[in-house]
Amino acid sequence: MATAGKVIKCKAAVAWEPNKPLVIEEIEVAPPKANEVRIKIVATAVCRSDLYFLSEFMPKENFPIVLGHEAAGIVESVGPGVTEFQTGDKVIPLFLPQCRECRFCKSPKSNHCDNSVLIGANNTMAESDSRFTCKDKKVRQFMGTGTFSEYTVMNQIAVAKIDPAAPLDKVCLLGCGISTGYGAAVNTAQVEPGSTCAVFGLGAVGLAAVMGCYAAGAKRIIAVDINPEKFEKAKVFGATDVINPKDHNKPIHEVLIEMTNGGVDYSLECIGNVEVMRSALESCIKGWGVSVIVGVTDMHDFAARPIQLIAGRTWKGSLFGGFKGKDDIPQMVKAYMDKKVKLDEFITHNMTLDQINDAIELMKHGKCIRTVMSVSPQ
Repeated sequence: MATAGKVIKCKAAVAWEPNKPLVIEEIEVAPPKANEVRIKIVATAVCRSDLYFLSEFMPKENFPIVLGHEAAGIVESVGPGVTEFQTGDKVIPLFLPQCRECRFCKSPKSNHCDNSVLIGANNTMAESDSRFTCKDKKVRQFMGTGTFSEYTVMNQIAVAKIDPAAPLDKVCLLGCGISTGYGAAVNTAQVEPGSTCAVFGLGAVGLAAVMGCYAAGAKRIIAVDINPEKFEKAKVFGATDVINPKDHNKPIHEVLIEMTNGGVDYSLECIGNVEVMRSALESCIKGWGVSVIVGVTDMHDFAARPIQLIAGRTWKGSLFGGFKGKDDIPQMVKAYMDKKVKLDEFITHNMTLDQINDAIELMKHGKCIRTVMSVSPQ
């Protein structure tokens, strides 16, 4: 491309400070350095993790920053030493890299990677690692991605090459939420055929967990949420029962225990609420019940009585659904194209990057499942 090796001036949504609307700015995106890939972002979605760090968790010193991590795009150029990618490849940026060389990547027991910014401070690249500049000031890249921009630059270990026929405005969802929920059920919980499951929270991640339980062959899938408007959508993804805790005068775990003759085999907490995490654990049957924490929070401690685990329950956490990104996300794209995984049904709104603050408001008030924003033309 004519832009290869040059600084690109493009549009991005910049968060200058916490709890304030994003600002559409012209930024400069530097060329990729060794082992890096510059990507034209075609489509990106708003994930609740973006809101969480914008409004609750990100220290002020990590601003300005470009948020966004659930996206898909096309390789514009590559830096020295890059052999896996070439201009024109369709790709999905990965907030959780896979270097294939560290102890985590070499182990089948984990999808962690020693190179992840997730184990650094506050999920941002160091200023020196960011390729973004705005008004002569370095702008950080959230999760090492920063996809609320027409272009981004990433290390090749954090990019997955996908089928060239894949529709980027759909498969962008596999960059975080859908893979996270689906994988939590099939990879982390390892839901078994004929089992009974409960999913707490019916946002995109929770609905994807419902879909994963269904795909794994669960015979009964109980969807739990305080917003009954989400119940019909849950049934589309495979829920057999829907429950609103507000409709009952006893704790929700007691309701589930009564419904299931002692508790569910698997429960998945997809909200990020420490009280709900405990309810999800307590809804599991003693002896073999497995409860998985999927929802993200780092604001509060969670607690349970030791007897809950001594009695045989297992409490687990799941990051990115247990998927090793470079290996597994292309397979999820294939599963979507083979109609084995739903994506279209998660998309409730389509917008442009200029409407980013409207998309954030929809997410804040629970008025969408996923909003996909068109960023650059293909």
